[in-house]
Amino acid sequence: MAPPSATAIYLPDRRGRGLSGPYGKDYSIQKDVEDMDALLTKTGAHYVFGVSSGGLIWLQAALTLPAIHKAALYEPMLLINGSVPTAFVTRYDKEMAQGKVASALVTGMKGSQMGPPVFNAIPRWLLELLTKMMIASEDKKAKGDDVTMRMLAPTLHYDFQLVIESEGALESFRAIRAEVLLLGGSTSPAFLRVALDALEQVFPHAKRIEFPGLGHGGSGNTNRGGQPERVAQELRRFFAEPYNS
Repeated sequence: MAPPSATAIYLPDRRGRGLSGPYGKDYSIQKDVEDMDALLTKTGAHYVFGVSSGGLIWLQAALTLPAIHKAALYEPMLLINGSVPTAFVTRYDKEMAQGKVASALVTGMKGSQMGPPVFNAIPRWLLELLTKMMIASEDKKAKGDDVTMRMLAPTLHYDFQLVIESEGALESFRAIRAEVLLLGGSTSPAFLRVALDALEQVFPHAKRIEFPGLGHGGSGNTNRGGQPERVAQELRRFFAEPYNS
């Protein structure tokens, strides 16, 4: 790892990804917080950016880690009053245990409402077939350290787990003293906007930005529908502003 630098950017591989170790049977969001604590201590970083479940981890981390001075959050998957039913996770786990990766991914996408609107118009059997073909194609093209959907599929269990674990935690976030930037896309699922609305009430001085035309993957790679430069522009502006300690 490079020495701490004011201009360095560190992209952590969460457990189950890259060279990071497995989650383990005792996994909870606190384990992710401990990992991020170790990263901040090693690098000397004070500014963080999290997307989706990563945003939840940084929210929880900011409660106990004073090293976090600024936190930019793109649509943290915080459930508000059961805004999304989570019973689908049982089916996802069962399908993964049976080796039905394509079926599990479809279950996860539909249950979390992360699929495109066309998902609702396509029969499930066809979605599973198309997903299976996509996975096979990606496996065939994968090289070296490429991380494929098949490899990432098992990690969704832990994403779903921490989302469920964080439900009801909204009020606790009032204790966060870090400066907060709330980001989202105009075409994302409604429950994510509900979460941002709720967080905006918890952080009355937080800045809120909505990107027209972007969805939940707005900060991701362009080949997956993202426009990272638009998001990066706001991140640079937020992190460049003087920190009010």
